[in-house]
Amino acid sequence: MLFEYCAECRRCCNVDEGHPALDVTLTSKEQKKFGSICIESNCHHLGETGCVLGVEKPFSCSLYPLSFDPKERSFSYDSECPLMPHYVAQLDDQTSEASQHLNFITEEILKLEVKDPNFLMENYLVDIDYFDLLTLPHAALPTRSVK
Repeated sequence: MLFEYCAECRRCCNVDEGHPALDVTLTSKEQKKFGSICIESNCHHLGETGCVLGVEKPFSCSLYPLSFDPKERSFSYDSECPLMPHYVAQLDDQTSEASQHLNFITEEILKLEVKDPNFLMENYLVDIDYFDLLTLPHAALPTRSVK
């Protein structure tokens, strides 16, 4: 399984020593639920097998290693994520885990464009400041949502 490696790597849930803390971008709904989540060194929601929040984890965490630019309507990814070569290779297969992930993310983005558009821009601004982003090849742009 593609994302099983994430529990071993844990890069996305840790902040390297000497780097500023990472405030996880939360949707309006998630802010009500969590208040805030700040990763100073290790995310306190990180367990031995990955995120203990499971399906309740913040959307920005589910989105990672991808990033979405709401102005350009394009996807990029964290160049330092070791999963990405496998992820990109899987995008040619519409039944793959990577394609399923991208489809899920796209559906959620279309909902957020209507319900919480500020989140999308805030998250992207954090991503471009914090990660070295590369364009995601083969990714179809999401269809614009109806407002």
